[in-house]
Amino acid sequence: MITLYHSPQTRSSSIVWLLEELGVPYGTKHVTFRRVDGTGARDPVNPHPHGKVPALTDGGDTLFESSAIALYLTDKYRATWMGPAAGEAGRDAYLSWLAYRPGVLEPALILRRLGTPHVQGMMGWAEANEVEEVLNAHLAARDYFLGDRFSAVDILLGGGIHFMLMARMMSETEVLKAYAARVTARPAFARMMAA
Repeated sequence: MITLYHSPQTRSSSIVWLLEELGVPYGTKHVTFRRVDGTGARDPVNPHPHGKVPALTDGGDTLFESSAIALYLTDKYRATWMGPAAGEAGRDAYLSWLAYRPGVLEPALILRRLGTPHVQGMMGWAEANEVEEVLNAHLAARDYFLGDRFSAVDILLGGGIHFMLMARMMSETEVLKAYAARVTARPAFARMMAA
């Protein structure tokens, strides 16, 4: 049985959304963690090495970090297509975009929010304005990150874009607003929000 170590209104909500899309049985274990304001504490039952969310157990497997969990789930539970399997066309784009939210999008936009200047050549991600340009150009030509099929990438990146638009961490464009509306109109998103 899948157990998701989860805290509502955090990155782990994307994994709830993914599990709802996949339609596989799972349970959640709500955990506490240290928050930026100093409240909260690390929950000793949480298997994440830093006490953060998400973390997931599935039988004898334990995973942490959204991209790794999404890749694991979409490779193992194939009854509902949520991304290309190893060896299938489009796997390269799938893997690259899965890593984009934690590796590029979040660092760039959080640093901009904090007023920390981007240092070209030193940071492993692009400057926030460039990230937004890439996202807008990519999504202007397609409905979803992988073209015309919704995938786990749209959960991780789409959920991040939706949140960052609401939090005014991203420049609001017609392309990004339309994309965020499209991905959050899904029934599984509504079930995740209700949970």
